Amino acid sequence: MGTDDKFDAKADQLKGKVKEGVGNATDDPGLQAEGQTDQSKGHLKEAAEKVKDVFKS
Repeated sequence: MGTDDKFDAKADQLKGKVKEGVGNATDDPGLQAEGQTDQSKGHLKEAAEKVKDVFKS
């Protein structure tokens, strides 16, 4: 997994946690859901890169 890919995945996860936290604090279910989606996207990016790394070896 490349450094840029790791950074992008972690950035999505962190951004999602912030959005979810703000959504919880403001009782905004749309923002909470958007935050959870961003976190999931980050996790999927990590998983995809790990699968790529397995097949490169």
